[in-house]
Amino acid sequence: MASSVRIITDSACDLPESVVRELGIEVVPLFIRFGDDELVDREQLTTTQFWARCATEPDLPSTAAPSPGRFEQSIRALAAQGATGVVIIDLSGDLSGTLQSAEVAADRLTGDIPVRVVDSRTVSMGLGSIVVACARAARDGASLDEVEALARDLSGRCKVWGALDTLENLKKGGRIGGAKAMLASVLSIKPIIEVRDGVVQEGGKQRTRAKAVAFVVDKVREAVAGRGISQLSVLHADCDDVDAFLAQLREVYPGEILVGEIGAVVGAHAGRGTIGVAFFEN
Repeated sequence: MASSVRIITDSACDLPESVVRELGIEVVPLFIRFGDDELVDREQLTTTQFWARCATEPDLPSTAAPSPGRFEQSIRALAAQGATGVVIIDLSGDLSGTLQSAEVAADRLTGDIPVRVVDSRTVSMGLGSIVVACARAARDGASLDEVEALARDLSGRCKVWGALDTLENLKKGGRIGGAKAMLASVLSIKPIIEVRDGVVQEGGKQRTRAKAVAFVVDKVREAVAGRGISQLSVLHADCDDVDAFLAQLREVYPGEILVGEIGAVVGAHAGRGTIGVAFFEN
């Protein structure tokens, strides 16, 4: 009998639609604002449309968390499909109010269906990788407790490194956390960020795009040589050098590499040209 535990996440997961469909993952969308125009991520605005619009809009986009009602709707929909338990895994609670909305929804439905809410402490394909691992475990028959425990374990072992093309978005979006020191940098620097302890931290600085990409590959190489890693994923924001990046990564990591395009939620804060990795330390 198929598992009756189902997974809900949010649209900061950056998972390809094909993976979402294949694993029956429910994605609750955040909102994207261009000036006074508010759009529902992934429903009214595709990733391609988002990047096209960024190229023509005078102001940077902003994001807003979904209401508890959106999570409630998703939980009820899964219950109607036969789910006997739901695990909600959201982007870092330090970066968004999304987790809080999920917790409110879970409290409202206490007694209707068991719902567990997990703070991934990460974002983009870091979040996406945790969600995929948990959805696969649920599909293979893992219990509600087991899926929740897996989500918490992976969130503690997930590493995300990214090379940004610009600091403009992070600066204006206020999501820069421990990376404030980079703001004084000269324009020629390519900043490296790391998502650590649930926030965006400075990870280093490189002089060129090529050196920044090589730095990220080195981080993977070091981790592989250290404790070893699993589920390497690539995240990129409308990058034309992603194939070359993948080729470099395949030289240091022989396993499956999941590729996700950075969508509107993370893209609004990281900016076009961001490229990076997510993986679990063993």
